[in-house]
Amino acid sequence: MATAARRGKSSPRASGKKSKSARSVATASKENNRPPQALLAIVQNYIDGRWRDAEFGETTDVEDPSNGRIIAKAPAGTVRDAKAAIESAKKAFSTWKATPPMVRARYVLKAFQIAESRKEELARIMAIEGGKVLSDARGEITKGNNLLEFYAGEGFRFYGETAPSELAGNFLYTIRQPIGVVGVVTPWNFPWAIPCWKIAPALVAGCTVVFKPASFTPYLAAELVRCFESAGLPAGVLNFVVGAGSKVGNEIITHKDVKVVSFTGSCGVGRKVEEMCGILNKKVTCEMGGKNPCVILSDADLDAAVCGVIRGAFGNAGQRCTATSRLILEESIADKFLEKLLPEVKKIVPGPGIDPASTMSPLIDKSQLDVVLGYIAKARSEGNKLLIGGNRIIRDGLDKGYFVEPTVFDHVRTTDTLFQEEVFGPVLAVTRVKNSDEAFRAANQVVFGLSSSIYTRDLNTAMRFIDAIEAGMVHVNSPTIGGEAQVPFGGIKESGCGGREMAKDGIQFFTELKTVFIDYTGGARMSNIY
Repeated sequence: MATAARRGKSSPRASGKKSKSARSVATASKENNRPPQALLAIVQNYIDGRWRDAEFGETTDVEDPSNGRIIAKAPAGTVRDAKAAIESAKKAFSTWKATPPMVRARYVLKAFQIAESRKEELARIMAIEGGKVLSDARGEITKGNNLLEFYAGEGFRFYGETAPSELAGNFLYTIRQPIGVVGVVTPWNFPWAIPCWKIAPALVAGCTVVFKPASFTPYLAAELVRCFESAGLPAGVLNFVVGAGSKVGNEIITHKDVKVVSFTGSCGVGRKVEEMCGILNKKVTCEMGGKNPCVILSDADLDAAVCGVIRGAFGNAGQRCTATSRLILEESIADKFLEKLLPEVKKIVPGPGIDPASTMSPLIDKSQLDVVLGYIAKARSEGNKLLIGGNRIIRDGLDKGYFVEPTVFDHVRTTDTLFQEEVFGPVLAVTRVKNSDEAFRAANQVVFGLSSSIYTRDLNTAMRFIDAIEAGMVHVNSPTIGGEAQVPFGGIKESGCGGREMAKDGIQFFTELKTVFIDYTGGARMSNIY
C-alpha cells in the first residue's frame, strides 16, 4: 500500500541468487562523508529463507532524494511473490508457535546484537536512501535497536493471569497464544524503527511475518532482514517482499491466511486497510497521520520552546506523523516568540543526509515536493502571512534534490487548510489565541489526534491540558516528537485504529487471550454453573 517507486529496466537474474552486499556499498561511502558516484545495491525478496528476484525479474529504481541519483535496484514484486511469502509463513507457523517464547526472543536478541555492531553503517544507508540527516539517522537506528532489545526481554514475561473462582475446587487462568501469519506494511519516513516495533513483538509472540517495506526505502529494510537471517532465524518465520501496494500490499492485506495486519502510512490508505480488514474479520492496527499542536503560553520558557519547535517542526523536513505542524501561541508573547524563532529557522542547513553539515533533509520524492509546494501556494491564497521560506531550494547544488525551505506562516485561522490538513513537510502554521482555554479548544479543532505538546511553567495548567487534549500522546515542555520502547505509541480520532504499538500493548496485539477453567473436584458433585 506504499507509494510506488520509480520503475527501472528489467533485470532478470536466477531465482535464489544471493544479492550483492549492501554493507560493502555503505562502507565505500565513508570517504569524505559523501556517497560514491556508483553507489548501487541490489535488493531481493527474502522468502522461505532464500534471497530471490521478483517473479518476472523486473526491478524498480531507488533514488537518493538529495540528488536524484539511482542508489539501488529493488524487486518489482508481484501477487505471486506475495502468495509465496504468505505460504512460507503459514508453513513455518506451527513449529514457531510451539517454540518457547524465551527461545523465540533469543533470536530477536541476537538480531539486536548484530544491528548494534552495524549502527553507523545502517545510519549511513538511511542517510543516503531516505535522505535523513546523519544525526537523525543515528537516533532512529538507536531507537529501533532499543525496541529489539526491549522485545527480546518480553520473551521472559509472556504472562497470563490467574483469577479466583466462585466455585470450590476450580482453577481459572488465562494464557496468550499467537494468532498466525502477520502482514507488516511500513512507511519510508522511519524505515528502521517502525519495522522493528512491528516485527520484533510479532516474532516473540509466536507469529510468523510477511514484511512489505515502502518502495522508497527497501535497501535499509533488507538490511534489517539480514540481521535476523544472521541471527539464525528459521526459514519462513520472516519473509520480505518489495513491490507496489496495489499488488503486493493488497495481497498481503486480503489473503485468507494472513490473520493480522499491522500498517503505518497515510490516513487515506489506512482507512482502506481498516475497511478491508473489517470486511474480512481480520485483526488490524493502523497508525496514520497527525496534525500535532504545540501550545506555548505566556509563562513558558521561550528559549526552550524555540528549541523544541525547531526540532519538532523541521526535523526530517517535517516528514513525521508526530511533527509539530501547528504552533498555537498566546497573543501576549506571540511577537516575542517569533522574534526568537525566525533567526533559528534561518540557521537550518538543508542538504544531503550523508553530509554532516546538513541539519534538514530533502523531501522523499518529486510527488511529495509538489504536495508541499501546493500547500504553500494554498496558504498564500487563503491570506496566511508568510514569515520565512516558501520556496523550492535550487541553490548551492541542491537543484537536483527535493528540498523546500523551512517555512513559517503566521495568522493561520483554525478553518484554514494549513491548520486542518497534514502537509508532511517543513511548513509550520502559527495561530494566535487570547488565553489557555482558547488554546486548548484550538488544539482539538482537527480530525487528528496523535501527539501534542505544551510549554508552561504552571503545573496546574499543564495538567488541565493533559486532561483536555484529544491525542494519544502528550509532551510537557518538550517537542511533539519522540517515544520510548517501554511506553505505548499511537493516536485517536483519524490518527489511528486498532490499539497501540510498542510497550506491552505492542506484543499483546499479536496474541489471542484464552481463558481456561479447571475443575479438580473429581466430579464428586455438581457445581452450580450458569
